[in-house]
Amino acid sequence: MHVTAVSLRDVGVQVGSAKILSDISLDIADGTTMAILGPNGSGKSSLIRAMLGIYPHTGEISLLGQTLPGRGVDWRRIGYAPQRPTSTAGVPATALEVVSSGLLYGRSFRFGAGYRDKAMAALEGVGLAHRAHQSVQTFSGGQQQRVMLARALVSNPSLLFLDEPFSGVDKTSREMITETLTAKHHEGLTIVVVLHELQNLRPLIDHTVVIEHGRIIHRGDAPRVAPGHDDPQHDHDHEHADEYTSFRTPDLEGGL
Repeated sequence: MHVTAVSLRDVGVQVGSAKILSDISLDIADGTTMAILGPNGSGKSSLIRAMLGIYPHTGEISLLGQTLPGRGVDWRRIGYAPQRPTSTAGVPATALEVVSSGLLYGRSFRFGAGYRDKAMAALEGVGLAHRAHQSVQTFSGGQQQRVMLARALVSNPSLLFLDEPFSGVDKTSREMITETLTAKHHEGLTIVVVLHELQNLRPLIDHTVVIEHGRIIHRGDAPRVAPGHDDPQHDHDHEHADEYTSFRTPDLEGGL
């Protein structure tokens, strides 16, 4: 029997006068990895933010059996790593301090016992323990993303949300992020990840949804990668506006 970790029913998101998402319904089983794909501006990141309660929504969203909004959600069991460009910008903090902040919840500004050991272990998991006391402002983009992943994992969550973890990331960091997520996937962590391409994570993906113009246009198996994009030497740090045109077929249009 599969337990549902995330459930959405007829979810919509509107920001100002702009309707960002419409009629989104999906279930994500506990212990699985789901990739949310789609072209830029399709609403992928907005969907993640709605699931996290950052964006108000219509319809119903439940995380780990608790409906948003509500006090019943245990945020200590939920990790989130946002897109790197805004995640550490202007933060004069060490990697250890950034990761430790993932152990602060609610109105409490006190760390629990053993917080430093937990933060160091999380940094070790992404290969950055040796730079724990250095400012994240001196890190490369890929290293900053690894710090944010460590921050998301430091509380040993049951559910992890990632928003474009490979955006602007170098090969070494891409491999380290993949290795970390592979280990967590095998441990049974539920992962919801926004991606532009499946890239290194393809072996981990149990299900995919493709969003376009704020609606799900495809769900199920991983889509076929464009020619050359599955080459390990392919540069993934660029735009792919037409990458999902293969999904615009009669059997998938409106197949919500």
